[in-house]
Amino acid sequence: MGKEQLGVLNALDAAKTQWYHFTAIVIAGMGFFTDAYDLFSISLVTKLLGRIYYYTEGQKSPGALPISVNAAVNGVALCGTLAGQLFFGWLGDKMGRKSVYGVTLILMLVCSIASGLSFGRHAGGVMATLCFFRFWLGFGIGGDYPLSATIMSEYANKRTRGAFIAAVFAMQGFGILAGGVVSLFVSSLFNKRYPSPAFQQNGIINGSKSTVPQADYVWRIILMFGALPAALTYYWRMKMPETARYTALVAKNAKQAATDMARVLHVDIEAEEDKVTKIVEDQANSFGLFSREFVRRHGLHLLGTTTCWFLVDVAYYSQNLSQKDIFTNIGWLPSASKMNAIYEVYKIARAQTIIALCGTIPGYWFTVAFIDKMGRFKIQLMGFFFMTVFMFALAIPYNYWKEHNHTGFVIIYALTFFFANFGPNATTFVVPAEIFPARLRSTCHGLSAATGKAGAIVGAFGILYASQGPDKSQNGGYPAGIGMKNTLIVLGCVNALGMFFTFFVPEAKGKSLEEITGEDETQNGDMEMPRAHPSRANYL
Repeated sequence: MGKEQLGVLNALDAAKTQWYHFTAIVIAGMGFFTDAYDLFSISLVTKLLGRIYYYTEGQKSPGALPISVNAAVNGVALCGTLAGQLFFGWLGDKMGRKSVYGVTLILMLVCSIASGLSFGRHAGGVMATLCFFRFWLGFGIGGDYPLSATIMSEYANKRTRGAFIAAVFAMQGFGILAGGVVSLFVSSLFNKRYPSPAFQQNGIINGSKSTVPQADYVWRIILMFGALPAALTYYWRMKMPETARYTALVAKNAKQAATDMARVLHVDIEAEEDKVTKIVEDQANSFGLFSREFVRRHGLHLLGTTTCWFLVDVAYYSQNLSQKDIFTNIGWLPSASKMNAIYEVYKIARAQTIIALCGTIPGYWFTVAFIDKMGRFKIQLMGFFFMTVFMFALAIPYNYWKEHNHTGFVIIYALTFFFANFGPNATTFVVPAEIFPARLRSTCHGLSAATGKAGAIVGAFGILYASQGPDKSQNGGYPAGIGMKNTLIVLGCVNALGMFFTFFVPEAKGKSLEEITGEDETQNGDMEMPRAHPSRANYL
């Protein structure tokens, strides 16, 4: 077995952390900032949409989105994201990472603006237009997952690769925070400029007076703001060179790979065209995604990355998109009838901002700090474990939290977000960008991410319905469910299952991408591939 590591890849692996690494993190990370802002800001304005478009004068409660409309508005972007992850993941391996990187950003920019300009003669028309543009917004967001992760993994050195990829993903936290802050600012400004009474005050129903006409601008401004970071990033994305690993190992252009990386690293790099030809023509490096050889080498790895991402997203997205409902159920947010429409946006945004500051953002950056010290496996296993513990801690004494200790509930709820992000929500993004061959890396990351978004859809829709009480008459039109307490128990079991599937995922800490995948080796027999985590044999 002979090593055939390319000089250009060795240079990348051994490079000291320098300015181009941070530039790549910011360029790729701003896409994720936009992704998170666009995906999660919709949950801040759905109650406002219900008040504006689905209130009939004389109703004794504020207007609310019908069940089907609420599900569509919240979930259509996730469906688009799933499709985009599959399509752009595949396209990134066929055409190159950079070639399609700008397309995803343009889609996000255009559709963010278009979402805020949704039009129609009646409520149904506005919602249909909004859902149309949010699907294509999600399609662009989906492309950012495999492309950003793959680009960052292929640019990074092997010593701090995990931290760099995790830092890109950590920008999600700032995107979620920005959604809350922008919503706080816009709603506060409009509420002060256009004051209105609460829906019900001193026993008097104020009805439509609690929703001023100018409230229609609030949700539009909040959604359109997502176009700004995308616009600021586009130029720099187009200036990034293609990754050397794609150029050399997939496009088979050793000279261009050496030229690009010499310019980035400021060193002289030999092209080594003969060595590239030898590596890419080796039969051991030519198997396809649907081949037996891929199943033998990476089948368990793909099972691990897809299943773990699916399970964590069931829990993560159900919590994120239903925060407002959970906080209302436990009494941390006032009932809608005690607020006017714009002030309700303010209160929901404040709750999301607090959770983002206390749990979401710290969790992401703990992962950045420790992933190359602890390793991906330990962080993911630990995260799933504590998510399970805290979910059961919320569920079992749920009635106590609801009736006596709202603050305690919120603290433990924030801890589930902390360990999701200092855990599987981050590692499931990092690992698929490291453990698959260059020619299939973007595709496999897209497959893993798309499976995760399928989990997000289950979380967004299934948990929404499941969390309804058993008494249908008190569910506002929703069918009978198993209640919030039992739903939290189910989510705890989902997280526990994630611990089991973590043992199918290999550790990539401290290794070059080619060492992990075997692309730098020529065969004189069977090649030994990285196995699932060594501890797996003790548990399965």
